[in-house]
Amino acid sequence: MTERNELAVRLGRAAALSLLAGTMGGAAVLAGQAIAARSRKYAQPELGLALRATVGRAGAPPLRLVLLGDSSALGVGVERFEETIGGQLAQLLAEGPTGRRVHLSSVGVSGSRSTDLATQVARALLGERPDVAVILIGANDATALARPADAAAYLGSAVRRLREAHVEVVVGTCPDLGAVRAVASPLRQVLGWSGRRMARAQTASVLDAGGSVVDLGTETGPVFRADAGTLCHDGYHPSADGYRVWAHALLPAVEAAAAVAYRHHH
Repeated sequence: MTERNELAVRLGRAAALSLLAGTMGGAAVLAGQAIAARSRKYAQPELGLALRATVGRAGAPPLRLVLLGDSSALGVGVERFEETIGGQLAQLLAEGPTGRRVHLSSVGVSGSRSTDLATQVARALLGERPDVAVILIGANDATALARPADAAAYLGSAVRRLREAHVEVVVGTCPDLGAVRAVASPLRQVLGWSGRRMARAQTASVLDAGGSVVDLGTETGPVFRADAGTLCHDGYHPSADGYRVWAHALLPAVEAAAAVAYRHHH
């Protein structure tokens, strides 16, 4: 084994052990890379992006759709509303077989973790009740190496509160962090592993709370790994193409949730 390979193995082992043990010591191994990753210039939220919009023809069956979560719920990484995940999802729902008039809003906040969802749920339930809530969360929990069970418990309680208010809920679990290009190996592998653990815990928690789950990592990870164009200039946040891939992955679950909400209201 070459010296370099041995070092890579050792680093990988140290990283995995430090994560498993939850100690800070081994994390120092990755600190250099983490600092490099943190000091990159990341995309910032476009303040001009609409947080409320209506998409679809007048007279079509209405659908109130609210997005909760982190930067992806806002569409950080793109410049136009049409390119955000919300904009693309609304367009797909408006053009779909049931042709909805989508009243879209987002209460997502860039940098949010699962602990921040309680505040967002309160905001989402102000005023007219949404029919369907889409929650995109987990990447910041995973990159902060939060305990998956803890993060998932916060997510589960957010889903439960929305369900108690008769809102259908679709959760897009933690995406494939092993696909991000802003981070080098072995940190990228560690993040990928952390993201998969997060997604598994999220899935169990969301189903238990009565929500639907779309496993974004499994369903869209291979596309993100194969095509650099799915990420924006910072190599971390999705591009318009990346958000389109996510929107298509979420669409069947969101359409099913919208159908259930429609039946309940009529």
